[in-house]
Amino acid sequence: MANNQNPASHSAAVPATGEEQKRQSEHQSKDMEKSRNVGPLQTDQGNTTIDETVVQKLAGIATREIPGVYAMGSASRRAFSSLSERIPGSQTNVSGGVSVEKGERQTAIDLSIVVEHGASIVDVSKMIRRNVIDTVEESTGLEVLEVNINVTDVHLPEDDQKKDDNKSDRQELA
Repeated sequence: MANNQNPASHSAAVPATGEEQKRQSEHQSKDMEKSRNVGPLQTDQGNTTIDETVVQKLAGIATREIPGVYAMGSASRRAFSSLSERIPGSQTNVSGGVSVEKGERQTAIDLSIVVEHGASIVDVSKMIRRNVIDTVEESTGLEVLEVNINVTDVHLPEDDQKKDDNKSDRQELA
């Protein structure tokens, strides 16, 4: 019983033939190609690119839909927008107060907003994040990594009263 070993255990692995190596190489290259085409925007039939302005506009529209958001952007941005809106034929800038960092498959969004007096900033922020993430991801296929919100001001009802007083004063002078 000294040398009763199985001969198969001593055999070395048989190297693949040229044809087998070619098939393995083709299979590996197809697997690598599939791994590069990840996501709805990169397919075997082609790639879709989305400009940052598209994401900015979608995020701006989604933010303005939320109750409690009075305006977007800093005070200087809002002043410029109010002047430009008076020009005939000008368009409303829906991407004001929105900045975006975008990659091929992911994006991060920063928002500057003014909230209505009496609105819960916590609740408004939660609703904004939910709405912006849902809108951008559904519309573009990009994964939204984060939505940062900077509350720059609180709109008070007295602010509207002051504007109305200034308008009536100017009309009386005319």
